[in-house]
Amino acid sequence: GGAVNFYRFLVYLTTGPPAWGEWHVQYTRFEKARIIGARALQIAMGAPILISVPKAMIDPVEIAMKEFEKDVIPLTVKRKRKVIKKPMV
Repeated sequence: GGAVNFYRFLVYLTTGPPAWGEWHVQYTRFEKARIIGARALQIAMGAPILISVPKAMIDPVEIAMKEFEKDVIPLTVKRKRKVIKKPMV
């Protein structure tokens, strides 16, 4: 929550911006499935593979899962902010 973000801000002030992918994002199981499925479709349609895989691995879903594990998939997730309505006093 807030303490983690404050800590990240302090680290940013002292060390500069983080390296690409250094702040790991937690995805829901639905976001993970959507990312892997979209990437597998891209691979099946001929997109370049972003990691080295054995020649025996030809399943696009397996390759996409490996890319997801290594955090190299160039896709982002846009989330809606939750709006909490407070009672008017």
